[in-house]
Amino acid sequence: MIEVVKLTKQFGSKLAVDHLSFSVKKGEVLGFLGPNGAGKSTTMRMVTGFIPPTSGDAKVCGISIVDQPNQAKQKIGYLPESAPLYQDMTVIGFLKFCAAIRGLTGSAKNEAVEKAIETCFLQSVARQSIDTLSKGYRHRTCLAQALLHDPEVLILDEPTDGLDPNQKHEVRQLIKRLGETKAILFSTHILEEVEASCSRAVIVDRGRIVADGTPAELIAQSGSGSLTDLFRKVTTRDTEPTAEAAA
Repeated sequence: MIEVVKLTKQFGSKLAVDHLSFSVKKGEVLGFLGPNGAGKSTTMRMVTGFIPPTSGDAKVCGISIVDQPNQAKQKIGYLPESAPLYQDMTVIGFLKFCAAIRGLTGSAKNEAVEKAIETCFLQSVARQSIDTLSKGYRHRTCLAQALLHDPEVLILDEPTDGLDPNQKHEVRQLIKRLGETKAILFSTHILEEVEASCSRAVIVDRGRIVADGTPAELIAQSGSGSLTDLFRKVTTRDTEPTAEAAA
């Protein structure tokens, strides 16, 4: 469903993503882990066609995001980090607006909005203005817009960032449930989410994959039974000097 092949992004002299390759199959939830600045968001923006790669490609349901971006984007539901919302709209008004942008009309649009509201547990706030919502409900509204067109692929950037423990649990369970029928790629730096939601995870550091496996396989690789220990072992902490700084 998602096939990333030697994806690379250069910003001036900085190599943010370095020939990254991985795949996500239908029915798989892939956690994309790494410290801040590892290249997670940049990778996801390239996979969704938000920014072009310097080189390499990503295919969504067999469609190249480089050669056929519009067709590939139709297969994707995307929740970007800090997704924007129109504060003066109601939840249902915003979702109807997003559904119309997706090309949905008439009863199909209304049914898609109702289903997204139900899936994301937004019934109690559906007619509230977005500017009156808690952060948790705003986050669910952003997630709901990604589900409107029932995409085959979901790409979620930090989907539980800023949520309280109850809200995080709800979103993790929702991701796990959606992952039974879709291919899901979601980035996080919260290690407990790997065991809670993922069927597989990769750890990236400085734009490269440094570990890949199921949660059980990654924990076994740690040597101590701790995913945190593996994460610290294979990633570079920002308190350590870079080669350039040390020179």
